[in-house]
Amino acid sequence: MDTAYTTFFKGKRVTLMGLGLLGRGIGDARFLASLGADIIVTDLKTEKELESSLAELKEFPNITYHLGGHKLEDFDDRDMVIKAAGVPLDSIYIAEAKKNGVPVYMSTALFAKFATEAGVRLVGVTGTRGKSTVSHLICHALEAAGKPVHLGGNIRGISTLEMLPEIKAGDVVVLELDSWQLQGFGDLQISPHVAVFTNLLDDHLNYYKGDIEAYFWDKANIFTHQKPADKLIVGAQVLGKIQNANPPMAPMVPPPLPEDWNLQLVGEHNKGNAALAALVLRMLGLSDNEIKLGLESFEPVEGRLQKAAAIGGVTIYNDNNATTPDATVAALDSFAGERVILIAGGTDKQLPIDTLAGKMNALDSDVVLLPGTGTERLKPMLTKYVEAASMQEAVIKAFDAAKGSGTVLFSPAFASFGLFANEYDRNDQFLAALKQLQ
Repeated sequence: MDTAYTTFFKGKRVTLMGLGLLGRGIGDARFLASLGADIIVTDLKTEKELESSLAELKEFPNITYHLGGHKLEDFDDRDMVIKAAGVPLDSIYIAEAKKNGVPVYMSTALFAKFATEAGVRLVGVTGTRGKSTVSHLICHALEAAGKPVHLGGNIRGISTLEMLPEIKAGDVVVLELDSWQLQGFGDLQISPHVAVFTNLLDDHLNYYKGDIEAYFWDKANIFTHQKPADKLIVGAQVLGKIQNANPPMAPMVPPPLPEDWNLQLVGEHNKGNAALAALVLRMLGLSDNEIKLGLESFEPVEGRLQKAAAIGGVTIYNDNNATTPDATVAALDSFAGERVILIAGGTDKQLPIDTLAGKMNALDSDVVLLPGTGTERLKPMLTKYVEAASMQEAVIKAFDAAKGSGTVLFSPAFASFGLFANEYDRNDQFLAALKQLQ
């Protein structure tokens, strides 16, 4: 029996803009092809660069590939374009589609549209920092309480669109949403039933050409189109900004967690993340005891101030997803008063780094720096540091500097590109380097 989404995609001529290597584009292409769409996949990467992704789609004869660049003709005489996150705001290809009357969508927003129509309760989480942890906290606690829940959005290796056949009325879907994905929500004029906005800090200003207001308004799509029965939960840091945006719902700031709740998460900022999750869970009908059990049993998400290893007297934390100076400052504050050896550095996003440099200079051990344009801007501001040409060298130097005790913290503060293919590659190389120590 056809559903709303099968009817929407079946037999349609779809240009899928962006395949990538992380699994989301692969899943989108596989899902659309399985529904009988006629697909053109176009990507800036070459066939050789996308070899592993293409291998997963070789069974589908209804996919045509135009790789190594986009062609304007792929954005004309099509039924729709589905663009990947991060496509430039001034893309000539998206402009071409719109000029030709071709609708432009984003896959996570399309999922949200069809999932909502199918009767799910949609929870969306955004913010500069903390959205991954809050999303996973909510999902974990719901699972622990035996509730039907699905996790999607900005999740490694998961095509949210491909989740559509799994959901049913009454399920809860939790979506981690970045500013790019929320562009698609704005296009469709939809927002989640429960929206969470953790905070707003400087990030992605290279993409937004220094305009933090444009960054905020993309994220604001998480609440802009909410209905009277919906809920908006926000962190205290961003409350005033959201109130000034005149949201349709009055934003709620959660109370602190009870002092006797014992989280496995490190840092004051994570107590705030857990408080946000707790209020969402309360809105979804969980009891205080179910919320407490869920939050206390939650282990940190990989790459987010996660305890990765303990070797002798040295504890090693993986904070790979700290891609901004503010995130690394928060990580260092989590270990205030302790001896910390920091691994940092990477590609510049042109964000303020003065506070970060001050925190690094206050450490009583060398900072180990990975190469990158951000590192070069940071180095003149530091009083002491050592350099490493690779992740393996950085981990070895940091572990040696620990001299058998203390904390090694990998919290890069910058983007991954240059030395690494992407942030997931950086994460995997860090974990591989740790294994070499053990």
